[in-house]
Amino acid sequence: MMLHITNGDSVANKLRQGVVQGEIMAWREIYTVGPVFRNMAERGNRETRARYLERRLGIPQADYLKIEEQEQILRDLKKYNEIVLWFEYDLFDQTMLCYLLHCLAKLALGDTKVSLLCIGDYPGVEPFYGLGQLTAEQLMALSGTWQSVGARELELASRMWKAYTSPLPEQHIRFLQEDTSALPFVKKAFEAHLSRIPSVHNGLGIIEQTTLETVRDGEYGPHALFGQVGDKLHMLGMGDLEFWQHLKNMSKEPYPLLLIQGLEAFPDFSSAVPAFAHCRITLTALGRKVLAGEEDYLSLKGIDEWYGGLHLEGRSIPWRWDTCRNELSRVIF
Repeated sequence: MMLHITNGDSVANKLRQGVVQGEIMAWREIYTVGPVFRNMAERGNRETRARYLERRLGIPQADYLKIEEQEQILRDLKKYNEIVLWFEYDLFDQTMLCYLLHCLAKLALGDTKVSLLCIGDYPGVEPFYGLGQLTAEQLMALSGTWQSVGARELELASRMWKAYTSPLPEQHIRFLQEDTSALPFVKKAFEAHLSRIPSVHNGLGIIEQTTLETVRDGEYGPHALFGQVGDKLHMLGMGDLEFWQHLKNMSKEPYPLLLIQGLEAFPDFSSAVPAFAHCRITLTALGRKVLAGEEDYLSLKGIDEWYGGLHLEGRSIPWRWDTCRNELSRVIF
C-alpha cells in the first residue's frame, strides 16, 4: 500500500482522479507565516502558533489545532510499503517538505520506502508556478518518476528545518554556507525566506519592496496587484490571505505606504469581503520616499514579525537583508 502526501488539496484532488494508486493526503500548513518551532508537536508551541494564525489570518484556533490529526498519520507509517511526497520548488513547499522529511528522519520506518517528486518546471508549461497548474493527465505523466529519498536528503532536510526554525540569525546565515545539493531547490528557497527581512536600503522586505515598485506608476485593484507581485515573487509561493496581511500592514497608520480607497475590511480565512475587490491602491508620499531610499521604514514604524523561528521586533534590529550581496548582514547603529 502506498501513501501520497501532497502540498495541498488542489493536487490531492487531481491525484484522486485515478492518477495514482494508494491513499492520498493533502498536508495543510503554512510554515511561511507566523512562528514555527523545531518541535511543532509540542503543545505550547502549537498553541502559540494557533493564536498567531487566528489573529493574523483569521484561522480559528480550533480548526488549526486539528493539525494534530494529520500529524498522527506520520506516527503510523509502517503499514505503508512506500510514501511518496509531491512538492515543488518554492519556499512554501520547501519548508513543508523539509518539515516532513525532518519528521520521517526521526521515525523507525523499517521496510517502508520514502520517495520524492519535486520539480521546478514542466515541459510546455510557461511560466511554471507549481503542480496545481497541471492537469490530471500531466500529473499522470509524472507518476513513477519520483526518486528514492536516502540519508543525505533526510539529513539535509533536518538541517534546513533546524536552521529555519532557529531564533538565532547566525544559524540562518550558516545554513546558506553549507552544501545543499541533496535537495536542489532548498538554497534558493532559503534565500527567498531571508529576503523577506527588512533590507539595509530602506527597511522594506522583498514583499513590501516589490509591492511598492509595482504600484509606483499607477493604481491597482487588490487582485491584480496580488497577481503581479505573486508572479514576480513566485519563489515565495505566497497565498492571497498572506498578501492581504502585508497590504494591511502597509496601509496602517501611522506611516502608511499605501492608500487603499474604498476599503471596508480585509478578507481573511473566516470572512469574505466582496467589496474588497473594488478597492483602488496607490502609493502615499511616504511610500515614494521609502521606495527612493530617502526614509527607512523600519526606523519609522518598527517591526513585530516572525520569519521562520526569527522574531524581529523594535525599530533598531541589528540584522538586515543586503539585496546587493544576497546575504543577511549585521547593522551597526
